[in-house]
Amino acid sequence: MSILIDQNSRIIIQGINGRAGSFFAKHIQAYGNNIVGGIAPAYGGGWALDGKVPLFDTVQECVQSTDADTTVIFVPAHSAADACFEALNAGIKNIICISSKVPLKDISLIKSCIKDSDAIFIGPSATGVFSPGKALAGIFPANQAIEGDLGVISRVGSLSFDVLDLLYESNIGVSTAVGLGDNCMTGASFVDILDLFETDAHTDRILILGQPGDIQEELAATHILESITKPVFAYIVGESINPERIIGLTDLSMFDTQHRSIDKIQALANSGVQIAHRIEELPQILKNKAG
Repeated sequence: MSILIDQNSRIIIQGINGRAGSFFAKHIQAYGNNIVGGIAPAYGGGWALDGKVPLFDTVQECVQSTDADTTVIFVPAHSAADACFEALNAGIKNIICISSKVPLKDISLIKSCIKDSDAIFIGPSATGVFSPGKALAGIFPANQAIEGDLGVISRVGSLSFDVLDLLYESNIGVSTAVGLGDNCMTGASFVDILDLFETDAHTDRILILGQPGDIQEELAATHILESITKPVFAYIVGESINPERIIGLTDLSMFDTQHRSIDKIQALANSGVQIAHRIEELPQILKNKAG
C-alpha cells in the first residue's frame, strides 16, 4: 500500500511537450505508470511518447476522456499557478508541481484555493511522489529503491535522492517518498504528510528530511508529540552552518537565524524523534529501531 498514488493512478503531464516534461514523462512511463494523457495547448488530438499518450488542449478535456486523478506539472514558473488552478477546477485530486521559482504570491493563491477542496497540492519545486514497486509521479530516480515500511518526507530537494540511494544500499525499503519542495512556502506540509503516513497500514515508521528556514520542522515536532504514534526519525541539513555566512547563491531563507537547524533538531528531539546528525548515520538508526 502507498499514500497519494499507487499502481492504479491515472496520471497526466501538464507541459509534456517541453524539454523537462518530455524527459520526465518518459521516465515515469518507463517505470510502468499509466500516463493517460498530456496537456499541450494547440496540440490537442496529437500524440506524445512515440504515439502512446494522447494530447489534449485542456485538463478538463483530458479528465473527461481519461478519468485522470493525478497531474505532474512541468510548466514555466509564470504559468504554474494557472496550471494548478486548471487541474483543480477539472477535479484532479493530486496536483504535483515540479516547476521551480514560482512567485510566493502565486503559491499563496494556490494554497488558499486548495484548502477548501479535497485535493492535495505538492510543490512547487517538488521532487514529487514515489512508491517503489507501485508508482512514480515526479523526478525521483526510480531504479534504486525497494518496497518497504518506511515513509519518507523531504523538503531538501535532490538530497532525498542520496538518502534513497543510501537506504537502497542498506536494504531498507520505502513505502512512499514525498518531496514537498524546498521553497520557504509549499503546498502540503510535513504535518499533512505525517497524517497520511499515520493512517497508512503499510507504513510503520517515518523519516523527515528538513533544512533551516521556515517553521515546518517545528510545527511537525509539535504535531508528532500530539498526534503521531509511529516512530519518527529525522535528518536536518545545515546543523553546522554559520547563519552569519552566506555561501554562493544559496537561498537566503536557509540562513534565517530565527529557524536554525540546531533549533529544529532540538524541537524534534524533544518530541521523541530520533535524530541522525550525519546522513551516513541513517541506516544504522533505522535498523536499530527495526530490530
